Amino acid sequence: MLTLGPEGTYSHRAARSVAADDDIEFRDSPTAIVEAVADGKADRGVVAVENSIEGSVTESLDAFANHEVAVVKEIITPIRHALVAQGEDFDVIASHAQALAQCRTYLDEAYPDAELEAVASTAKGVELAREDPSVAGIGHPGTADGTDLRVIAEGIQDQSSNATRFLVVAPMADRSDAGSKSSLIVYPNVDYPGLLLELLEPFADRDINLTRVESRPSGERLGDYVFHIDVEAGLYEERTKKALADIEDIAEKGWVRRLGSYDSETVLD
Repeated sequence: MLTLGPEGTYSHRAARSVAADDDIEFRDSPTAIVEAVADGKADRGVVAVENSIEGSVTESLDAFANHEVAVVKEIITPIRHALVAQGEDFDVIASHAQALAQCRTYLDEAYPDAELEAVASTAKGVELAREDPSVAGIGHPGTADGTDLRVIAEGIQDQSSNATRFLVVAPMADRSDAGSKSSLIVYPNVDYPGLLLELLEPFADRDINLTRVESRPSGERLGDYVFHIDVEAGLYEERTKKALADIEDIAEKGWVRRLGSYDSETVLD
């Protein structure tokens, strides 16, 4: 099982809900995780895809579009951010860019003069704080347990309902059509007025609820987009099959990728 490292990231905590610690290995980016699974170098990976405050993790979405993997499980975990440091005297606050953004109000009010440093993960920020007394980190409060760090403040996220959605990715051979949710990627390779409406109508016509629709640049040309769509329906369902048949007709010059169907689990940590 691959996940974002180093040890102690929220991704690591999510991965621990589906794998033993001895089976977890770390990578330095969502892209590296998805790429390793797609290339057969790992059988599972856990990547963050969406946060309730800051929205989608675009690097993960782009990795899904660029590498063929399946999604086999969804993990929802509440995010409880803490400011940890060796002491009260620090000049830099380091953490993942998403964590810094999720705590923007607290940081602006409590540490308006501190330098904010975006690093690869929350755990990396905590690691820097452990090495340097002039640096504080933002991460799970448990990262300070049994170390020379202490929790300066806890629950510093802007919203108490802060939560992150993680997906467990697997090789395409492990894709399932059974599950309560499904993820799709659609690249129409065309552009005209009403295109997005046409892509969404097949779901609305069959009472399929869309839980997320997001466009990302295709990289082919300016104004050309890939659409990431999540639905509350399994790929095995007849209504989903019919909706996808309509969408494939619309995207006949491009492609439609079924990442798979899966169930969701909420993990409290």
